[in-house]
Amino acid sequence: MQDIPKLLSDLADYISRHQLPSGAIPWYDEGITDPWDHVECAIALDLTGRFDRAVAAYRWMKDIQNPDGSWYSSYADDKPKDRTRDTNQSSYFATGVWYHYLVTRDEDFLREMWPGVERGIDFALSMQQTGGEVLWACNGGKGPWPGAIYAASTCIWQSVRSALKIAARLGIAKPGWEAASELLLDAMHERRHSFDRFGEDSQGFATNWYYPVLTGVVKGDEARKVIDSRWRDFVVEDWGCKCVTGTPWVTVAETSELVMSLYRIGDRERAGRLVKWMLRLKDHDGGIETGVKLPDQMIWPEEKNTWTAAGVIMAISAWAKAEGRDIEGLHVP
Repeated sequence: MQDIPKLLSDLADYISRHQLPSGAIPWYDEGITDPWDHVECAIALDLTGRFDRAVAAYRWMKDIQNPDGSWYSSYADDKPKDRTRDTNQSSYFATGVWYHYLVTRDEDFLREMWPGVERGIDFALSMQQTGGEVLWACNGGKGPWPGAIYAASTCIWQSVRSALKIAARLGIAKPGWEAASELLLDAMHERRHSFDRFGEDSQGFATNWYYPVLTGVVKGDEARKVIDSRWRDFVVEDWGCKCVTGTPWVTVAETSELVMSLYRIGDRERAGRLVKWMLRLKDHDGGIETGVKLPDQMIWPEEKNTWTAAGVIMAISAWAKAEGRDIEGLHVP
């Protein structure tokens, strides 16, 4: 395997070079910033010891949060671009804030970010239906989209759990959040049909496959069965994980998330193989390619996203923790 400390430093530097003075982290030069991938980058910066940059990233979010607790789906040069208000993106702030605390143990940071965490979770849960599912988004004056997305919902559940841990640390009771998270979890286990109104299952997205494992919605033997059930549909030997079953496109971000999912179920052998495969796509400028089209092995797209670099840092962190490796410059909670 490559020189891991240098690899992590290069990837973190790649993310840092793209961070704007405001703290926002766009996908690439002159690209958009979306709240979810921005948080992924902040988590990666924390894991690699760039704590000040991570704090700047969270403060940017705190400063631009909408009065209702949401964030817009994308920004360009710190100005709203897509004004859709996504429940998953708005709740994920809590997961990033909790991760920063796990790495730094900075309770003052938790107190500073708590109002934003609280409003973000309240916005997401304001879209929860009586059956437990959380609608995907609000789109301007058109109101809520009439459906929930399964993979996004697993992430919302994880974010609510992170917010509850922050609340507990600060001595704040949130029984309504507890009840809402249990109702959402029950819906995901017992009423899966409620989450396929946009046809994600039929379209074969990899995230619908492994996200229940990655987020802890399913665990143990059930999680292992979930991974085994569609391994051949999504994993291309010697390359990694496809984004969608129907396209011959292997993506580093999905492969990184699958690595983390595998380590959650103790599958070190397959996770280690995926790590080695995806690291071949690291480029000379410190970034890593977004993906590769097969069988012609064509790199696509040309842009190297900051959030792909962040995913690799997170996957390497999971690898180091599972293998008991103490790596210079890596801060694994």
